[in-house]
Amino acid sequence: MREPTQLVDYLEQELSLAPATIQMALKQWQEHRGPLPIILWQYGFITLEQLDKIFDFIETKER
Repeated sequence: MREPTQLVDYLEQELSLAPATIQMALKQWQEHRGPLPIILWQYGFITLEQLDKIFDFIETKER
């Protein structure tokens, strides 16, 4: 499965997550194949509010 490029761009640009944080979450995503937003939240990298924003972004992109 490829890296979710649009989502990574969103995380960096809109939520200002550090590239190292995103890389750590991507490593977990590749190992466990859980949803990347949930992984970010489980590790405490994002808040519930940010998680909602990410899901809104994903929903908008899927339309």
